[in-house]
Amino acid sequence: MMKKNNSLLLSIPYILWMLIFTLIPLGVVAYYALTDPDTGAFTLQNIQDLGMFLPTLGISTGYALISAFICLLLGYPVAYYIAHRSPVMQKILYMLVMLPMCMSFLLRTLAWVGLLESNGIINSLLSALHLKPVTMIGTPAAVILGMVYNYLPYMILPLYAVIVKIDHRLIEAAEDLGCSSSQVFSRVILPLSMPGILSGITMVFVPAVSTFYISQKLGGTETLLIGDVIERLFKSAGNPNLGASLSLVLMLLVFICTGVMNRFGSDEEGGVVV
Repeated sequence: MMKKNNSLLLSIPYILWMLIFTLIPLGVVAYYALTDPDTGAFTLQNIQDLGMFLPTLGISTGYALISAFICLLLGYPVAYYIAHRSPVMQKILYMLVMLPMCMSFLLRTLAWVGLLESNGIINSLLSALHLKPVTMIGTPAAVILGMVYNYLPYMILPLYAVIVKIDHRLIEAAEDLGCSSSQVFSRVILPLSMPGILSGITMVFVPAVSTFYISQKLGGTETLLIGDVIERLFKSAGNPNLGASLSLVLMLLVFICTGVMNRFGSDEEGGVVV
């Protein structure tokens, strides 16, 4: 009984933290989303007005999915390589993957502005090589590039955590049964690493679909994502109720993605050998 009371006491700071910084802010967002900006009365008009933002939400979702897919293509080989190095080398490579995350997100994005702008480093090099400069800044490709660069570690780390735990005896057994290298990967390694894939996709998709700074700096005025719309509704447009309703929809999307990850990717030892 005493042990149970001690556990409850130790959990109080966490409960207070979740209440003050998670549940109450969510409640405030829900309140503004479901009330009239003039009278404060309950209304669903804000939710009904979200239809005009469906194309923007579709574009944001598309960019996030493309970024997650590219991160998967780039991150899986990196995670696989790290997982099969010596323990000392794994620690070094793991630290190198995490090192960019220690730098400010804003500075990392601004660095790409300096690289991609019309008179930036890349075009300066092309001019020095007597090649035609290319327009990179202010394009959807630049926005996706910024997402991939900033969120790639979120794909590598969960993949590494799963791949490094795969029992090597399963691979040896598959090879003894006559499987080629491609068959070992497709029938053993890939299914067993599926929880890490789902976790990585979710960890990239969730921040990518709600980002706004990357699109502002790398996409310019031509690229408008759902995060940009929410920021404008709260600031320049002066309609926080509509912005809160859009934020509520975005939060529901995040909860769905997190639920899928918890449902299918919570067990890192999961996966099925085909």
